Amino acid sequence: MGDALRLTLRWVANAVNGSLRCGDPQREIGNVVIDTRVLKPGDLFVALRGARFDAHHFVAEAFEKGASGAIVERGRSVSGGSSDADPVSVRSTGQDLIEVTDTTTALQDLARAVRRASGTRVVAITGSAGKTTTKEAVAELLSGRFRVARNKGNLNNHIGLPLSLLQLRDRPDVAVMELGMNHEGEISTLVAIAEPETRVWTNVGDAHIGFFPSADAIADAKAEILERADPDHLLVCNADDPRIIARVGSFAGRTVTFGTSNAATVRAVDVEALGVDGMRARIVTSAGEREIHTPLVGLGNLSNLLAATAVALEFGSSLDEIAETAPNLRAADRRGMVIRLRDGVVLIDDSYNSSPTALARALETVAADARALRKVAVIGEMLELGAHALNLHREAGRLAAAAGLGLLFAVGGAPARALAEAAVEAGMPASAVQYVEKSELAADQIVEAIRPGDLVLVKGSRGTRTDIVADRITTVFV
Repeated sequence: MGDALRLTLRWVANAVNGSLRCGDPQREIGNVVIDTRVLKPGDLFVALRGARFDAHHFVAEAFEKGASGAIVERGRSVSGGSSDADPVSVRSTGQDLIEVTDTTTALQDLARAVRRASGTRVVAITGSAGKTTTKEAVAELLSGRFRVARNKGNLNNHIGLPLSLLQLRDRPDVAVMELGMNHEGEISTLVAIAEPETRVWTNVGDAHIGFFPSADAIADAKAEILERADPDHLLVCNADDPRIIARVGSFAGRTVTFGTSNAATVRAVDVEALGVDGMRARIVTSAGEREIHTPLVGLGNLSNLLAATAVALEFGSSLDEIAETAPNLRAADRRGMVIRLRDGVVLIDDSYNSSPTALARALETVAADARALRKVAVIGEMLELGAHALNLHREAGRLAAAAGLGLLFAVGGAPARALAEAAVEAGMPASAVQYVEKSELAADQIVEAIRPGDLVLVKGSRGTRTDIVADRITTVFV
């Protein structure tokens, strides 16, 4: 695609509709950062401001560390750094400053400008579950033909996405970006920033149901992925999800579907769940059929692979290339990672986050495994469920009992206790069910309880910190 984009202070000021004060317009900038702890000489500092923080207090520190410039809000004072502890007017610093009305909007505008100037094709992915896995699968399937950029970590919100898009200064061929949300209007904002030519909608689930009156309201918010489309844009969506299918008729471009239903454009048949060894299926497409095996565990991940396959086919990949790459796909950190440990212990580390639908899929995977001597689950409380929390946790407890668990630890507050009680009511022996308030305590108890040959699932919302349990298990049984 050519040389990397050369960004100067003038280019940035024009992109963010800002006023350059005291600066050399031709000065080139390095990376764009929002945290002085990672700033390197030549970087551009953006002084974001939120309800509980104001980075204008660190502008002087940014310049002490060698920043090439800073984006600040008009009329704000800046302070910080060892030599300038008192607030001063931004115009009195004598440094290279770009003044704007709102620094968060400026960061978003800058990312959009870089995205447009890069010439990169953008794939945007949303859904209640599986966004990261789908993103990674799409990126891996396309990497054999293209130079691909992707979000790092969970940089997928109104600040993280712009920081991810700023990678496009290197002009990759394709950028695969996940879009996260937990409130109405957020996907709309992200679509306006990323301007994707290809959109992927994986599913509608019950994550963040506490912020919405119903699953249909979640679907309406996710449907913002359809906005701002041109006739030549592409939507890849889940044919098995009725809430998605009910909403995609408004999409202005072309639609390709994936799933197990007969109507899917990219369809999986002869599906075989292999427990911790992944999934096997025959993929049927207009380009032909292939048997595909993936080490990604569970039906949810098979759906994610189908979505990635549909995207890759649209980008010119062959079924042979996809079938060759699929066995090498790996789960992202703490998102269904299968870790084989000492004494035949197998850990499924799914501790990054949780929701009722995602937990049900994880328990299905455990239930499908036929080789474990005993099946153990550490289930952390699922957050952001609002008034639905107790009922959804009770249902999760019943599913846990049906999964054939030999031992269950429920971790968290009252909803986790309700999960444990429901598991016992559904038939698990009371001696096989433990309720623990905190993950730190659960970690001590679970390592004492694990036996050789156990299959252990660890899953919970980030706020429950079940990652502590997963880390303790891997440390003890390494």
